[in-house]
Amino acid sequence: MSNTMKSVALASAVAAAMTAATTTTTHAASKEKCYGVSLAGENDCAAGAGTTCAGTSTVDYQGNAWTLVDAGTCAEIELPAQADGSAREGSLKELSRDIPA
Repeated sequence: MSNTMKSVALASAVAAAMTAATTTTTHAASKEKCYGVSLAGENDCAAGAGTTCAGTSTVDYQGNAWTLVDAGTCAEIELPAQADGSAREGSLKELSRDIPA
């Protein structure tokens, strides 16, 4: 392979890597952590003390477990009412409700 072809191949690889990094960053920026909206075992990460990460929540809508959602939609997600009849909403911060005993 000639030096010119090697240079073109290297430049293409660098451009592809930069495009992938930009796309990933843009995609991640359009998402946000939303606490208290995932079903048991379907959280993306953070499910309280003693858990590791994704899929470790043990109750539906666990307040200390989050899921990535489209930015700006967390508080709009429709959830069933709590056992006492009060509204249950997602939050951008960890919640103290629906924590397993």
